[in-house]
Amino acid sequence: MLEDYRNPKWIFLGLAFVGGYSDAASFILANTFSGHVTGNIVLTAVSVAAHDWEIFSRRVLALSLFLTGTILSVILERIFAGKSSWPLLSVVLSLEVVLLSIAYFALTFSLAVGVKLFVSCTALAMGLQNGVWQEAGGITVHSTYITGMTTKLLTTGAKRYISKAVPEVGPDPKIRLLSGIWLAFIAGVALGAGLVSSFGVLGGLGVLPVLLAMLVRQSVTILRRLR
Repeated sequence: MLEDYRNPKWIFLGLAFVGGYSDAASFILANTFSGHVTGNIVLTAVSVAAHDWEIFSRRVLALSLFLTGTILSVILERIFAGKSSWPLLSVVLSLEVVLLSIAYFALTFSLAVGVKLFVSCTALAMGLQNGVWQEAGGITVHSTYITGMTTKLLTTGAKRYISKAVPEVGPDPKIRLLSGIWLAFIAGVALGAGLVSSFGVLGGLGVLPVLLAMLVRQSVTILRRLR
């Protein structure tokens, strides 16, 4: 897991944006979430009830590959144990760029297994991302879905202002962090949904420049630290 105290805020916000964008794009293009286990379980049950076995297979595939990516992230964490979290993040970002490029290539050129390959690659990418980054500012967070974060944001705010007779002066850092991550995810969902709805598969490629920018910026930071 990435050690949050070593990582600047742009990493948290960037990963949340990518998670929201990918979830929206995969749902529009394949009627399946790429990073939402609960949502896919519900949709899988709906597919069974509707006897829609083609979409059922996509959703089971997404669930399986997302969990596989999470497990793989644990293996990568063991490999990089004791080292800076930065190289691990570089590896994960690089893998995401490769996997999502393959995913959109498969759909763009209408390959025979295009949709399933798309679902497999996007779910695996989001599983890797979710497994590597699960903590920020001392609190549990996720960058591929916001159900838990929404609950955490509300409970954190409620505890702050209800448990004390006189509320503390100034914003709570945890609430600010959660709010930023939540807004970044929603922004990713909105932009991903808008671009994919307007431009189809090409709209889904909009997430790649964000990942590449994060990878480049991180690489520059690493080079500066090595000097």
